[in-house]
Amino acid sequence: MNKLRRTMTKVKEAIEKDITREGLPKEAFAIVDDPNKPETWKLPHHTKAILRARSRLDVEKTVDWDRMPAAVAALSPGGYRGERVKASPEDIIKATRHLAAHYAQAEKPVPDTLGALI
Repeated sequence: MNKLRRTMTKVKEAIEKDITREGLPKEAFAIVDDPNKPETWKLPHHTKAILRARSRLDVEKTVDWDRMPAAVAALSPGGYRGERVKASPEDIIKATRHLAAHYAQAEKPVPDTLGALI
């Protein structure tokens, strides 16, 4: 319940501050270097419906499965379109676990790329 409360607080704060990138709050990104600088947010993987999500389950329904392959590829050494996301090794592992959790929650197989990084 505490994790759910934190998620909801973050979403509400993003809405209240109106800080977004591509119309998405920071919670829609797998890597957020600086919460106050949207240009540092990387790997979007939710739809704009995240702004209306009221619970952890609702947030899971906002995963943008069309964007997930690109986010997963960007974490791999080969990168997305040949370019790996610029992030610290710690942030890459954290993002990998975050995206893998979405796959697990949706009962979808975790891509081999994520499995190799975890």
